Amino acid sequence: MYKTQRYQAQIPVKEYLERYVDVETFLESCRACPNYGKLWSCPPYEFDPLDYWREYNTLYLIAEKIQFDKEYAGKSFPQEKIEEITRTALGDVKARLSRELYEKEQEFPGSVSLSAGCCTWCGGICKRTEGQPCRFPDKMRYSIESLGGNVGLTISRLMGIELEWMKEGTMPRYFVLVSGLLVK
Repeated sequence: MYKTQRYQAQIPVKEYLERYVDVETFLESCRACPNYGKLWSCPPYEFDPLDYWREYNTLYLIAEKIQFDKEYAGKSFPQEKIEEITRTALGDVKARLSRELYEKEQEFPGSVSLSAGCCTWCGGICKRTEGQPCRFPDKMRYSIESLGGNVGLTISRLMGIELEWMKEGTMPRYFVLVSGLLVK
């Protein structure tokens, strides 16, 4: 169904903040998302995202380009089929990336990983909506974009990948999941 290709880069956090982070712009995008204020991994936060970034010195970036086989890439499908294919491919790759990054956190004490997208540990039923604390605070991670990072610009400039956006009823040729590791 698909194959993946890995891209990696590293950048000092100070430089990343100057070139790729715009909290206000991305907070506005987050407000339009149905997860806004409903998941602990999503804004609004009770902390300043810039302060979060500044706790670390280096950002290691990992991008997985999920390239669909020719029987899927650019082809038209019913929306339910597209959602099924997307959920399977993105879910599998995201889970693998998360496991890998949790292991990297152990190698680099004081580091924290950044998720490829929002948290999914509770299966879409986050306790935040009930005013309760996170059930998995040891596993929940923020994404680059939820902290104001411009993922499209990041992968374009640092990895030479352009994002491809979905067109309704058509599978894209590829998706790109971007995650990272913040190291002190």
